[in-house]
Amino acid sequence: MDRPGWDAYFMSIAEVVSTRSTCLRRHVGAVIVKNKQIVSTGYNGAPKGVTHCSETGCLREQLNIPAGEKHEICRGSHAEINAIVQAASVGSSTEGAVMYCTHQPCAFCAKAIINAGIKKVIYKEGYPDILSGELMAEAGVRVERFSSEERD
Repeated sequence: MDRPGWDAYFMSIAEVVSTRSTCLRRHVGAVIVKNKQIVSTGYNGAPKGVTHCSETGCLREQLNIPAGEKHEICRGSHAEINAIVQAASVGSSTEGAVMYCTHQPCAFCAKAIINAGIKKVIYKEGYPDILSGELMAEAGVRVERFSSEERD
């Protein structure tokens, strides 16, 4: 039987999670895994109870702000932070976990990943944020680009 390896399995779940995104610019999904068990998931979009960007428009788009810059003026929360918050909201530890992301985390998310005790990040698509990689390397978080070649 030819079945996907663990990384491919969890990355495919992150891709499905990203379909819930309400961001107008990029759909991102994240899955936190410990001992081959899903701890939580997250996608990018407006916080609970806040109007979605599809209704308000995207300020970053209106101002022609390039990817990787001025995250602070976006009304949405990133998938990685939402996955960490979801785990915290139900009392699930992320210490020593692996995070699967459809996109490489930004520096804001890297800081949350480090503080959440996540030890490894596997991402599929790159993202233009040099500081993110530097922070995670300094903190000892392993960061790997996903390879679809792995099989189980």
